[in-house]
Amino acid sequence: MQRKSEKTLQFRKTLGNIIKKIRLENTGLSGNKLANEYDIGNGNISRIQNGEVDCKLITVWKIAESLGIKFSELSKLLEEELGEDFKLIDE
Repeated sequence: MQRKSEKTLQFRKTLGNIIKKIRLENTGLSGNKLANEYDIGNGNISRIQNGEVDCKLITVWKIAESLGIKFSELSKLLEEELGEDFKLIDE
């Protein structure tokens, strides 16, 4: 079994990669421009995309909206990328 910190890191990196990919495909904006236009916080976008921080649900929701997708779509992409068997909590 993986340690929780490894799972958390995998989750954060996967979320960041998805956000970056959608940002480039849907908006063509740099992370800084996106952050400025949608009042997200310059450093926040960069740290989230690099998987460096745990982010609040409200922040991820705001990012999804800024990318032109629903939060549920972003969540679904994350679930698909992580795989059906992925769990943050060991049973």
